[in-house]
Amino acid sequence: MPASISTSTFDFLKNLTRNNNREWFNENKSLYTESQENVISFLDELIREMSGFDEELGKIDAKKSLFRIYRDTRFSKDKSPYKTNFGASLGMGKGSQKGGYYLHLEPGKSFLAGGIYMPESSVLKEVRKEISLYGEDFLKVINHKDFKKHFPQLDQEDKLKKVPQGFEKEDPMAEYLKLKNFIVVYSLKDEAVLDTNAVKNLAKVFKVMKPFNDFLNAPFL
Repeated sequence: MPASISTSTFDFLKNLTRNNNREWFNENKSLYTESQENVISFLDELIREMSGFDEELGKIDAKKSLFRIYRDTRFSKDKSPYKTNFGASLGMGKGSQKGGYYLHLEPGKSFLAGGIYMPESSVLKEVRKEISLYGEDFLKVINHKDFKKHFPQLDQEDKLKKVPQGFEKEDPMAEYLKLKNFIVVYSLKDEAVLDTNAVKNLAKVFKVMKPFNDFLNAPFL
């Protein structure tokens, strides 16, 4: 039987949202451990499925890909000690040097993402150069019917108002050069996450992201 996300894992996250404190968490540590193990089993199978179209993923350890549930509250007004989601980086993370994938599991707020999130300035510059030089190829990727169906537009967060320094204002790709992140996001309903065929279904969506990641990674090969 294929690995799947258990309803008890989502129940744990819902209860944690209502009881985000150390006392409740410590009293229910066994529920956290069970949920964590469930997610790791799911990730293990998802990584195997995805490595069929992206062999680089075969090097990823499911357990290590999972982010810690403990929040860093040092610089945050929100002092809640725990995250209310399970997040996993499949080659994608803040400041990453290359395009990858990300899975976010949270009742009512689950999603898949892909691309490069908050790249370092040197990486950002190289990606922008690639888009400027090979604009037609980039547009072919993001305007492909399957890609467009799943990802109508790229993430616009923190987009610049002006074309960045070093590029022509009249560059045909100007609007894309203003982006500071190169990511796409696909929202998931709870039933899609809890579906017994979720591994295969989610892997299919991630596969649609592959040409996008390939383009972003081209300058660094």
